[in-house]
Amino acid sequence: MDDYRDAIASCCRQLRLSANLADNAFAIQGETHQEYLYNLLSEEIKCRKAARIGKLIHSAGFPVQHNFAAFQPDEVQFPSGVTPESLKALEFFHAGNNLVMYGSTGTGKTMLSICIGMEACRSGIPVKFFRTASLINQLSEAQERGSLAQLHKKLDKADILILDEFGYVPYNRTGAQLLFDYLSEIHEKKVIILNTNLEFSRWVNVLYDEQMTAALVGRLMHHCHLILFPGENNRLRESSINDMFTSRQKRGARNA
Repeated sequence: MDDYRDAIASCCRQLRLSANLADNAFAIQGETHQEYLYNLLSEEIKCRKAARIGKLIHSAGFPVQHNFAAFQPDEVQFPSGVTPESLKALEFFHAGNNLVMYGSTGTGKTMLSICIGMEACRSGIPVKFFRTASLINQLSEAQERGSLAQLHKKLDKADILILDEFGYVPYNRTGAQLLFDYLSEIHEKKVIILNTNLEFSRWVNVLYDEQMTAALVGRLMHHCHLILFPGENNRLRESSINDMFTSRQKRGARNA
């Protein structure tokens, strides 16, 4: 049996099949040769799909992993025709629409964007997740090294680009221009999910240039769904510090 295992493993290497097939060859069963072969190849396809999904999730760069089962949409305002179910089904992506999520810090924008990104990876769609300031730093450093084209090539492997925390800190003018240039380059070629706590009128405060800001807003909103997060900071609401603060408020009210 070991001789056959080694021989099958050798064939797998030559055919560029996974090593799992050599092990599965002794575990898979079938009532006929044809059924056995079908079951064996089907299992190989499942293994390859699982490996690809794992690779896509790893390369996406999510800071944490979330899924829709844990997402609470109660305080989220979705535009007409958009629901958590439609986002999970990636309808916006297949229609070529961007997503802009607007709301205060800690209201669930990052979590929802990761839920969507994870679902895209499971569907075989490449995703890249960046905190916007981090991407701008990478673009600036790549330009200084003369490797901007290589970074663009790496970014171009993704079909969905998630930009988190847009506008949380001001960007340097060069970095803002590099981000604008790249987003303009991929306009209508890739789908962008952008999370921000800044209303559009204040984007100029971090991008500095009014014309560039207007052009960026125009391109992002050309085909776009705007999702609003008007709720309070979930991280503060769920923290023990908030419980302590609420308790003290109640005691103070009773003593007043």
